[in-house]
Amino acid sequence: MSNAFYNVPKATNEPILNYAPGSKEKADVKKALAVMRGTEIDAPMFIGGKEVRTGDKVRMAPPHDHQHTLGYFHRGTEEHVQQAIDAALAAKENWANLSWEHRASIFLKAADLLAGPYRAKMNAATMLAQSKNVFQAEIDAVCEYADFLRFNVEFMTEIYKQQPPYSPAPTWNRVEQRPLEGFVFALTPFNFTSIAGNLPGAPALMGNTVVWKPADTQIYSAQIIMQIFKEAGLPDGVINLVYVRGPVAGDVIFKHPDFAGIHFTGSTGVFQGIWKTIGDNIHKYKSYPRIVGETGGKDFIIAHPSSLPRQVATAIVRGAFEYQGQKCSAASRVYIPSNLWKEVKGYVIEDLKTFKMGPSEDFTNFINAVIDEKSFDKIANYIDQAKKDGQEIIAGGNYDKSKGYFIEPTVIVANDPKYTTMCEEIFGPVVTIYVFDENKWDETLDILEKTSPYALTGALFSQDRYVIESAMKKLENCAGNFYINDKPTGAVVGQQPFGGARGSGTNDKAGSMINLLRWVSPRTIKENFVPPTDYRYPFLAES
Repeated sequence: MSNAFYNVPKATNEPILNYAPGSKEKADVKKALAVMRGTEIDAPMFIGGKEVRTGDKVRMAPPHDHQHTLGYFHRGTEEHVQQAIDAALAAKENWANLSWEHRASIFLKAADLLAGPYRAKMNAATMLAQSKNVFQAEIDAVCEYADFLRFNVEFMTEIYKQQPPYSPAPTWNRVEQRPLEGFVFALTPFNFTSIAGNLPGAPALMGNTVVWKPADTQIYSAQIIMQIFKEAGLPDGVINLVYVRGPVAGDVIFKHPDFAGIHFTGSTGVFQGIWKTIGDNIHKYKSYPRIVGETGGKDFIIAHPSSLPRQVATAIVRGAFEYQGQKCSAASRVYIPSNLWKEVKGYVIEDLKTFKMGPSEDFTNFINAVIDEKSFDKIANYIDQAKKDGQEIIAGGNYDKSKGYFIEPTVIVANDPKYTTMCEEIFGPVVTIYVFDENKWDETLDILEKTSPYALTGALFSQDRYVIESAMKKLENCAGNFYINDKPTGAVVGQQPFGGARGSGTNDKAGSMINLLRWVSPRTIKENFVPPTDYRYPFLAES
């Protein structure tokens, strides 16, 4: 019988391997790429621990080589969503009642499996199916995901340790953190394998059971996440993985009385539609559902006239074009003062000339493909429209989808700070720059603040500390993650909890205790050791 308060292993960030020529990690991932590219997989759903195949197969292909087949996944229906809900609810009591240290052990083991024997396989899967270069895959699918798993365990223990500070005699006050009543729905994106694993994993760690619907283009690596969970000892039915279309899932889940919450990353429009649907159905639920979402961004870089041009240029090319700009944090609009523009422009063009673009299996390629044809067409339309509207394109502007969905890193110089590509989320390798009068700093801050409905990430460059302080105050609601003299991407678990407000989401900060608190419902307990035996209070006496 357990009678100890356990200390979990101290969480530290997983070291990022460099995949240098001749390194073991490079050889391992190249071997994994060759094996996985040469093997067509049959990807089932996982419901109540069982592999479920429907025969309605959907082909999976690398975005950078869309004629190659990686395998097929089995498309599910409303029936499978209901089965997943039933499995989650059936598993709930045993999972919620399992001692917290055993839940912690499962997720800590998953982290070590991921960073150890599954490292090359997870990286290779993300490189192949999501077209990430090896470094982008490493920092996402392995390091960030291992960080989520380990830091969440530490945050969980900190939550459980939080207790009322005072219990006057003869009472004892305490708080317990219960899982939510019902099941949680995790709706996950294509662009980060770590997010896809964390959105179902965080609620599950806190004792909830989950129905998980990944993006179709992330299913290939989602299979490996489930393999890791299974090997780590996650009980059947705790996380149920279904491959259904979004509206199909919504039609069943959002009408179910036991729907307890949604953990979401995706587009703002979809999230707003989900919120409205939940509101329309609010009378059907046992509890008010937790709605946690991280959505779009129109993330900015603004440089003060005191900035150093080389630093600004590097932030632009890294912040805008790593993983083809398919990060919700990617730099998408940039404000450069006139006194720096010539030099910044020169450095940006110089860097872009050295970029190589092609398949992720070729480690010399910095740029790979965008995720699918729908995304390709949307991004290409923005570029074409900018050309028609007379906006200056100083780099890129070309695209080709004959072999893969390749779009050149494109830099637009807008003649209007409210031009379309300065305002709308593109989610691709396109950045728009507006050159402002170096003497109109305050006016430009006003324009930036009012341009976008989003407030996810933003970066400020300046060598003037007075400017940094005043601009931070002016822009305090413009970004949930704010960077000073750095690019607006690359948040690290345990260092920069991630999330934004306004149109960018609920700002519940993935990778922090804040997020985990959304997946528990506290119960306050007061125990009286010497209960009163007379209802009368002293004030009732006259003398």
